[in-house]
Amino acid sequence: MNEEILQYIWNYKKFRNFDFISTDGKTIEVLEFGEWNKNSGPDFLFAKIRIDDMIFAGNIEIHTKASDWVFHNHSGNSEFGNLILHAVYINDCNIPELEQQKIPTLELKNYIDEELIRKHNNLKSEHHFIPCEALFDETKVPLFFEETVLLKKMHSKSLIFSEALTKHQNNYEAILFQNLAYTFGLKVNAELFLQMAEVLDFNIIRKVSQNSVQLEAIFFGMCDFLEDPDDEMMMVWKREFDFLKAKFNLPDIKIHPKFSKLRPPNFPSIRLSQLASLYNSQQNLFSKFIEAKTIDDLYRIFKDVRASEYWDNRFNFGKISSIVGKKYLTPYFIDLIIINTVLPLKYFYHKNHNPDIVDDLFDFYKQMKPEKNSILDEWKNLGIKFENVLQTQAFLYHYKTFCTRKKCLNCAIGFQLLKTDN
Repeated sequence: MNEEILQYIWNYKKFRNFDFISTDGKTIEVLEFGEWNKNSGPDFLFAKIRIDDMIFAGNIEIHTKASDWVFHNHSGNSEFGNLILHAVYINDCNIPELEQQKIPTLELKNYIDEELIRKHNNLKSEHHFIPCEALFDETKVPLFFEETVLLKKMHSKSLIFSEALTKHQNNYEAILFQNLAYTFGLKVNAELFLQMAEVLDFNIIRKVSQNSVQLEAIFFGMCDFLEDPDDEMMMVWKREFDFLKAKFNLPDIKIHPKFSKLRPPNFPSIRLSQLASLYNSQQNLFSKFIEAKTIDDLYRIFKDVRASEYWDNRFNFGKISSIVGKKYLTPYFIDLIIINTVLPLKYFYHKNHNPDIVDDLFDFYKQMKPEKNSILDEWKNLGIKFENVLQTQAFLYHYKTFCTRKKCLNCAIGFQLLKTDN
C-alpha cells in the first residue's frame, strides 16, 4: 500500500461503501472529495464534509499511516492550515496537533476492496513485459486510444521543435536537416550525426546542394573520415572539403561516428552518402514534405535516393567489398524517416499554421504498414492486432512513457483494468 493508490482510490471514489466513521466515532459525510493536487501541499483541495450537521470546507491530506504526518514534516506547515480531514489507510497513532485543532481522522482500510489492492500490486510486478500483463484484457483498450496517444507523442515532439525553431530563427529547413541527420544516424550514431548537423550552417548545405561530391565532402570531412585518403575518390573529397572549410569557415570540430554493432548497410559512410543524395536530388525539401497530400507523395521523394557510385562495391572507405550493388534507401528505412521525422514535423508546422487540417495527418499513419519489432510482438501476444502505423506508434509510445515507468494509475488502460464492479 502507498499514497499513490490511496489518492487514486479517493479521487475515483473506489470504496465498498461511504458510511464513513471517524476514529473518534463520528459520522463523516463527504459532500465533495476535492480536487487532486499534484503539487506541494494537501493532496485534495476545495473539499467539503459534514460532521454532526456541520459542514466544513477545506483540504484533505491522505497518508498510508497516520504517523506519516510527522515523518513528512507537516507539523507547523502553513500549507496545511486549512485542513478538514486526515484520511489514512491505517491509524497507527494519534496526532496531538490534529486533535487540538479538532481535525478528524478517517481510517480507510475497511472501506477498500482488497481485490483492488491486489490488482494494483500486480501492476507493480517486476516480472512482466508490462506491469498489467497478468490482468491485461485487450477489450479494455479505450476507444480512440491510438489517436489520443499519438497526439501526446506529437505534442511532446512539438515542444522540442518549438525550442529549436526559436534557436534557428524560424528556419524550418534547418530544423528538418538536423532531424533527418539524427534519423539517418540510427541509434548508434544519431547524436553524433545531430551534432554534425547542428554545427553546420544550413545555408552552406543549401549553397552546395547541387554538387553531390561537395555535400559528401562536407559530411565526411566533418566526421574526420578524410585525414588519410586511401584512394583517388577520397583525395577528391578531401580536396573539396579543405576548399569548403576555408571558403565557409567551417567549424574546426571532428565528429567520430561508430561502425561497431552496425550491419554494413547502416554504416555511417553509407548513411551520410545517402543523406547527401537526398539533399542533392531534392531542393526545398521541407516545402515538399509539407505539400505532400498522400503517403505515396512522400515515398516518391525518397524513391531515387542512393549512396554515390563509390559505394556500389564498398561499405567502408578504401575497402572493396565482394557484395556489389547500388545502395538505395530500403522501404523499411524510408518508413523510419517518415515516421520519426517527416510526419512529426508536418504536424508541428500545420499545428502552427493550418490547425484545421492537423487531424488529416492520421491518414498518413493509417496508410502505412505496421512496424515490426520485439515490443510490438509482446503486445501481439497479449491480443493486440496491428493494421497500420497509427496503431504501432501509439502502443510503442505508450509502452515507453507509461509501461516502462509504471505509471499505471495515470494510464488509460490501467484505469479500465483497475475498475471494480462496485
